[in-house]
Amino acid sequence: MPFRFTSLELPEVVLIEPTIFRDDRGFFLETYKYSEFSHHCISEPFVQANHSHSSRGTVRGLHYQKNPKAQGKLVRVVVGEIFDVVVDIRKGSPRYGKWMGVNLSARNNKILYIPPGFAHGACVVSEDAELLYMLTGEYAPECEAGVIWNDPAIGIDWPVTEVILSSRDQTWPTLANADNNFVYEKLKQ
Repeated sequence: MPFRFTSLELPEVVLIEPTIFRDDRGFFLETYKYSEFSHHCISEPFVQANHSHSSRGTVRGLHYQKNPKAQGKLVRVVVGEIFDVVVDIRKGSPRYGKWMGVNLSARNNKILYIPPGFAHGACVVSEDAELLYMLTGEYAPECEAGVIWNDPAIGIDWPVTEVILSSRDQTWPTLANADNNFVYEKLKQ
């Protein structure tokens, strides 16, 4: 099997580790395969791909798109390293407001799946970093929303002391005041 799928502390969030084939020329790996992903409950079609570049200390997030244009994300790093953060923002969830973080890098080639209903942020911990991410929904500015990166009620332990933020990311509200229409739905057994 070319991938290993692991549910994390927020069980809907999945860490994906591809099989890497190395030889004296370098390496090869698959980064996405519908049959494998759908077998592990990631079956939404991906309809948009983005590429971002940021320098050390940049925090992007915490971002999400509201319903009806919610997005799932498949995030990987191709240059450098980031501390990737996910926050459960589904009202009524037993993990509402809980966060988790994972290091993604060009070196470890790990991929993170973030479903709709979770806010996403990334902090660059290397000199610079480039992220590629695929989305299950196209960007819709009317549904764009976010939570302030340093919301004390969430308490994210960011790995940098000097933070670089966009003007937009400096003004998001706290989770308690966020424009959020996600509601937790318990899976039926």
